[in-house]
Amino acid sequence: MTTTPAVHFIELAQRCAEGYTLTESEALALLRARGAELTMAIAGAHWLRERAFGNRAELCSIINAKSGRCPENCAFCAQSAHYKTQAPVYGLKSVDEIVAGAVKAQQEGSHCYGIVTSGTRIRDEREWETIFEAIRRIRSETAIDPSASLGILDESTAAKLAAAGCVTYHHNLETARSHFPSICTTHDYEEDVKTVRVAKRAGMKVCCGGIFGLGESLEQRAELGFTLRELDVDSVPVNFLNPVSGTPLEGKSDLTPLDCLRILVLLRYLLPDKSISVCGGREPNLREFQSWMFAAGASGTMVGNYLTTSGRDRETDLQLFRDAEVEVDGCC
Repeated sequence: MTTTPAVHFIELAQRCAEGYTLTESEALALLRARGAELTMAIAGAHWLRERAFGNRAELCSIINAKSGRCPENCAFCAQSAHYKTQAPVYGLKSVDEIVAGAVKAQQEGSHCYGIVTSGTRIRDEREWETIFEAIRRIRSETAIDPSASLGILDESTAAKLAAAGCVTYHHNLETARSHFPSICTTHDYEEDVKTVRVAKRAGMKVCCGGIFGLGESLEQRAELGFTLRELDVDSVPVNFLNPVSGTPLEGKSDLTPLDCLRILVLLRYLLPDKSISVCGGREPNLREFQSWMFAAGASGTMVGNYLTTSGRDRETDLQLFRDAEVEVDGCC
């Protein structure tokens, strides 16, 4: 026997659209929904997504601009110097290489292009100048919005990034505060929270989310969602663990496709008017349910390759958008 009337989720979605914040018990009910309850919960998320974004989805792309040798010990990360993986290792790419990636991303329909570097933070002034110049050129030579994911930020560098034309700063919290010590011990969770606030004060939008499937509980999945709501982030990248050989989470696979949909549903109810994009790990975790991510509340997805793993080919993703009857600028 069901414990939550399925229609309750539709009513709950309507209340969320009017500014209501879920209780913890309501959040957990969404994460535990099964059968008809889940169908109704998805319908509510779909309604919230279309209410805020219509039937359109936004695409984003990234460039792995500096890879490997990261001093952090994040248990999921192929680029950590603490683990032996097959991830590429190289220094910061040139301005021309970074800009060329932006041009290609624009041609393929992406609205946002992220410059991503490994490491806790950028310390080398020459690297900063390369990044600033690349952002300036992307703003002047393309119509795509430049984004950056460069680790921990202070007030001064955040202001310089914004002045160079960086539209969005990306900095994931990765998981719930209560679960973070099980995933990373080389820096404190509060440093990540502070970086989000620093970027917002500098006038940049903030793209902040995490990775699910790291061994967190349902309560901790909800906890991360509530933290993102509290921080009032502008967009949320949702990643699902794609375990990497050589890392502590090698071989871990806790998520089912419907778990992934339930996570998206929860985030849409918590963040009814925020952009939610499905990024790394969608292929191995959602599997045959990839097209359902939009019905479950996602308003966008990452296309092309990820940091250390390959994405799907463009034509396959274009077919996915058509099958889901979702419109994407520059694609279909």
